[in-house]
Amino acid sequence: MSLIALAPGVLYFPGAVNSFVVVGRVMDALLVDTGLDDSHARKLLRAVAEAGLTPSGILNTHSHADHHGGNAFILKRFPELKVFAPPLENAVITHPILEPLTLFGARPPRELQSKFLLAPPSPARLAPEPGLCRIGGADIELIEVAGHASLMYAVRVGEVLYAADALFGPDALGKHPLTFCADSRLQKQSAARLEQLPGVRTVLPGHGDPTDDLSGLVAVNLAAYERTTEAVMDAVDGGEASVDELLARVCDALDVTMTNAGAVVLNRAVVSAHLTELLEAGRVGMKVTGNKLIFSAQA
Repeated sequence: MSLIALAPGVLYFPGAVNSFVVVGRVMDALLVDTGLDDSHARKLLRAVAEAGLTPSGILNTHSHADHHGGNAFILKRFPELKVFAPPLENAVITHPILEPLTLFGARPPRELQSKFLLAPPSPARLAPEPGLCRIGGADIELIEVAGHASLMYAVRVGEVLYAADALFGPDALGKHPLTFCADSRLQKQSAARLEQLPGVRTVLPGHGDPTDDLSGLVAVNLAAYERTTEAVMDAVDGGEASVDELLARVCDALDVTMTNAGAVVLNRAVVSAHLTELLEAGRVGMKVTGNKLIFSAQA
């Protein structure tokens, strides 16, 4: 598979996670997000070489394993490359055990140490602050889009926007109705803010195909995020319950079947994020009863 051009000097490598490639000085290539594993990274490097480009740096938009799992393989081939990431996210990329540890709340059991939650470590440093900057010889604009992760950057080059996981393609939203987020309120705000960017001709989500309809993509995502909030609220309206009990109700309502521990901890985090949003909006209350943390609807 080859790199696909979005604009002169702006390309991407399609996959379960898209890798964004920006050509810098001469034929240098900044690699933005390296995929889940060695397999994706190997194919990405092959496509970059076939295009006559040489990797000049790595930018990870956030610290989820499917966006930096290919770093280690690429660094074995190009050990001189520097890895950049947003604040907090750089710490997780450097110490990946923080991802499953945070989701589980303690040292994670073996089942939560799969490649989907625990990528190989790579030494990440702080990316520049949002705005225009140069990384790996490539001139880009970093845009803060926190919410899906504690902090995340979208990347703009001219008329092309790589939205990372601030926006998902419609197929991805349909496949994963409980779209992951660390902060559902910020997730919605970040998506809405992207729609206000002037002059964007093409937008590439982290998961999905490129489109020239930024407004349409934002609308689909905002509707999906709000649908999750209301599903959590409906679950709370069903009677006071713990997070795990609410998770089961939400999954039943959205026709989600969880078959492994990874899915449970990820979806539990999503429900928790939306509960926090509802708590802050005064729609839900929280109390401790019978040694349980219980949520209930507010009158």
